[in-house]
Amino acid sequence: MDKEFLDILLAKGALIWEDYQNIQVPGRTLYTNARQLLDLVYTKGVDTCGLFLAALKLALPEAQAVGLSFSESCSNLQENDECQSTSNQTLLAQRPSLVHKLQGCVDGVLAALLDSGHFSSADCDEVRLPIYTPTQQARRLLDHVRSRGDLAASVLLQYIHQKQEPGLPLNQRELTPPKEFLKYQKKLSSSVSAQACFLSTYAGTSHMSLDDIYTDGQLELAEVNAHGPLGLEDIVGLVGIVNEEADTVLVSGEAGSGKSTLLQRLHLLWARGVALQDFLLLFPFSCRRLNSEHNELSVQELLFQHCCWPDRNQEEIFQFILDHPHQILFTFDGLDELKQSFTDEHRVCCPTQRAPVHVLLFNLIQGSLMKGVQKVVTSRSEAVSPLLKKHLRKEVVLKGFSPTGIDSFVRKHHRDPTVAAKVLESMQANTALLGLCHSPVLCWIVSQCHKELLGCGEGSPKTITDVYLMILQHFLQHQSPLKSTMGLGWLQEHLKTVLLLGQLAFEGITSTCYIFSGTDLEACGVTEKDICMVFLIKSKDMSSTHSKCYEFSHVTLQCFFAALFIVLSSNTNRSVIPKLFELENRETGLTRVCFTACLPSSDQQQQASEKESKAAETPNLQITAMFVSGLLSQRHQNLWLHCCPSAAVEKKARQVARCLSKGIQKHFRSIPQPVQGEKKSMHAMPDFVWLIKCLYEMQESRIAKDAMSKLEVDHLKLTYCNIGPVECTALAYVLQHLRNPVGLQLDNNSVGDVGVEQLLPCMHICNSLYLRNNNITDEGIRKLIAKVIQCDSFQKIALFNNKLTDACMQDFSYLLKTKQVFISLRLGNNNITAEGAKQLAEGLKANQTLAYLGLWGNRIGDAGTEALASSLERSNSLVWLSLVGNGVGSAGACALANLIRKSTSLQELWLTENCITRTGVECLIQALKHNTHVTSVWLRNNDLSLEDAEEMKQLESRLIF
Repeated sequence: MDKEFLDILLAKGALIWEDYQNIQVPGRTLYTNARQLLDLVYTKGVDTCGLFLAALKLALPEAQAVGLSFSESCSNLQENDECQSTSNQTLLAQRPSLVHKLQGCVDGVLAALLDSGHFSSADCDEVRLPIYTPTQQARRLLDHVRSRGDLAASVLLQYIHQKQEPGLPLNQRELTPPKEFLKYQKKLSSSVSAQACFLSTYAGTSHMSLDDIYTDGQLELAEVNAHGPLGLEDIVGLVGIVNEEADTVLVSGEAGSGKSTLLQRLHLLWARGVALQDFLLLFPFSCRRLNSEHNELSVQELLFQHCCWPDRNQEEIFQFILDHPHQILFTFDGLDELKQSFTDEHRVCCPTQRAPVHVLLFNLIQGSLMKGVQKVVTSRSEAVSPLLKKHLRKEVVLKGFSPTGIDSFVRKHHRDPTVAAKVLESMQANTALLGLCHSPVLCWIVSQCHKELLGCGEGSPKTITDVYLMILQHFLQHQSPLKSTMGLGWLQEHLKTVLLLGQLAFEGITSTCYIFSGTDLEACGVTEKDICMVFLIKSKDMSSTHSKCYEFSHVTLQCFFAALFIVLSSNTNRSVIPKLFELENRETGLTRVCFTACLPSSDQQQQASEKESKAAETPNLQITAMFVSGLLSQRHQNLWLHCCPSAAVEKKARQVARCLSKGIQKHFRSIPQPVQGEKKSMHAMPDFVWLIKCLYEMQESRIAKDAMSKLEVDHLKLTYCNIGPVECTALAYVLQHLRNPVGLQLDNNSVGDVGVEQLLPCMHICNSLYLRNNNITDEGIRKLIAKVIQCDSFQKIALFNNKLTDACMQDFSYLLKTKQVFISLRLGNNNITAEGAKQLAEGLKANQTLAYLGLWGNRIGDAGTEALASSLERSNSLVWLSLVGNGVGSAGACALANLIRKSTSLQELWLTENCITRTGVECLIQALKHNTHVTSVWLRNNDLSLEDAEEMKQLESRLIF
């Protein structure tokens, strides 16, 4: 039930307050409330029904109000308005607008009412309960004021009037923070700056200035087409808001995409006073460190103990925070690494009430606690549940580096421009490696290991496992600088350290532990010498300042060491690998139970590991499984010759091959039978892309061929699957083994130009390719067209919502001239002008198979339309043409009329959202008299009056206005 609609009814006297309360029963379904409202209004008579219809007309969008009869109800409203006189009546009459005006200044009104004696502190607290949204607080305030009489209402109205000065928004009040608050602000800024000034992720012990190395990643809204690329401050800005009542922004992205570094950059810019200056305080939290907080805390204790402790006047400072929530920012890094899964079952509303830290966090995210405080949360996208998403203000996706970002990062990492140029040249020569480097963590590894990279020749890394083996060799051999870097003995020399760190990583992954105490290290036998290998770094654990804690320099490195342990250790039994790849047990925790049972641990440890559901379990186990697949590839088995029995490694490799084949077959069995007359289609299930990546890591074409030989579908759909260049490489490696041509749909991913290049090896098996909204430019298109021209099966391409310009139209023209059979070309919502359309027209003249041409949302205009129409006049195949939203005028319409007159195949013509006048439509009508094949010409939203449209419709029924 729309509360604004009820506010109007209450204001106009159609309802009394008791009616209003009875209709708004919590927990009752909306349609039940609606029926009760209709019954109630009906019993109140004709006048009330008139008021109801008038309110409905005000509340309904114009499109929904069509067909409803409102008669004289509007005059009833006007008459009703003339009766309002007292301040209390004004509150009732103007309630809808007052609710809007009061948002953001409730505190000021309460202070005025408190000073005037009309409200007590208890009244103020009741209105300000954190569980209420700003609109709910405004409504409760109005309800309380009305119950206190006309004088209280006058105070509220006077406050509103005084605040409505020119240029002064209602929600801005003059702030004069107390001196102690300002001192605390300075101390917090200094603390945040100190923690943020050096790169804290995947950098080992080296001190890299964030200013020197930080490179922007690709930030986009999860809601497609809502906005272009985003800047850092857009994360907490107004762009892309989908739920105005929510306070939490989610920054999602794959492991290694740079989420933690992005937050760190935001922290540093705030601390320096150059960004986010709407926020007086910023409190940064790490979820992996919150895991180690076992005490119950209040919000005040959480802020001050885990971020920065005020020297004095803690209560006064905290009260200021409570009084000005809209000027406070919380950030929580790594929600997917929290031990507990998100839930909204346990509600906490009081900021002084103690609760487990994860309960406080979940209540902060959903707004039960500290309503109005902005929160930014990072997480891997696969760990974000639908339950959490309903509490989000918006979601921003971080998609790693763009090609220019890779270039910038490498040049910042290497101050010697000669070295940087050589590294970039090596990347460009290996497109698989270039695709990997879109992940910032992998780009850092490749840059860090540039000597190994430049010396490996044809053995340059191709897989993620290759890159991590390179960083392993790099750091291990740094401990033996005088020894030769040649040969395979480098791993055997440090095998004990690798196994000890591997056991620590493995036990951590299976118990959602990412920060290790001295006791944890001692239990696994990890010594100071092992720590010096720099895979472990000191953790900034604020809750245990008296003891050293350690963490792996990146969570993916912890997964890599866990995989090494699985491959090399003799302390794991045969069930570990099957359980690692067993999809159906992900949500039950059986994987974790099995793993713990396979380790030499005590009953106490086993019970502790089984205690809670772990949100991070699945993503990190999947990364670990991917590394296991790569490590057990035939390409790397020489590494293990002197480290463990060959028979054991081969047995584990066979296990992985069986698991992957079984997992793929499970997906294939889930494909439903097609509806009669339709193609058989498969939409990838969540784990399909992961299994494909595991197959690629193994680099065993036989396994990929066996897996794909059993897939019989006409259309493979992988939309919204976080497909980037890395995933494209894996897909091409596997899909090239399909037996029959398939349509490949990759809409709404992050393929980009590098991803397009990675897909080329499987183009021979694609008959259609859909790449909507993938940040593809002219450069990627040139390479794609050069390949698909050689592929006999390729017949359709859809590239709308990308970054194509006139520069690639010559390539499409060549495609149309060269391909003997090409059916569909859809290039909507790009940057094509009349010049590009003229180039495309040259190819259309030579093509006699194209049936569908979509160019909506470009800037083709009349000149481009005339060129296209002329080139298509001799086509006997064109069925559908869309030029929606292209600035087409009457000259273009007249050119299309000639096309209609001569075409023997055209059925649908879309010209919506253009500027065609009556003259152009008359030309179309005359042409349609000579063509019975055309079924519809769409002309909505052109330069026609309603009268013209109605007249034209009568003359030609196939025109749709």
